[in-house]
Amino acid sequence: MQAISHMTFIVQDLKKATQFFEQIFDAKEVYSSGDETFSIAREKFFLIGDLWIAIMEGESLPTRTYDHIAFKIEEGEYELYLERIERLGLDIRKGRTRVEGEANSIYFYDFDNHLFELHTGTLEERLKQYHKKSVRIE
Repeated sequence: MQAISHMTFIVQDLKKATQFFEQIFDAKEVYSSGDETFSIAREKFFLIGDLWIAIMEGESLPTRTYDHIAFKIEEGEYELYLERIERLGLDIRKGRTRVEGEANSIYFYDFDNHLFELHTGTLEERLKQYHKKSVRIE
């Protein structure tokens, strides 16, 4: 295996989902099927950096869960992204309890109940903090 090829999200409204990806993630639309369906439904493709995101017309998720995708942001970008999310009127989920020094996250749902996270830390930083908390001085 090399890497993630792409991610597909089923969305009820292609126009609203386009607004979501463009306004939150600065996604660039690179394809729109229009009324044609080469796949199972009308679809659009976006690039977020080098990441290929597909949205396909269909029914929204019936419930919200903690399953999510997290994107890395810089600590200095936190307020900028929070403002973008609030401007679209998206539901922000309260974050989980954090270990001190673990970094910050914004959890939010799109219009179709998909959960996204914007995270300011790295795996290495998280493991370092977890290790500090698990080592006990006797």
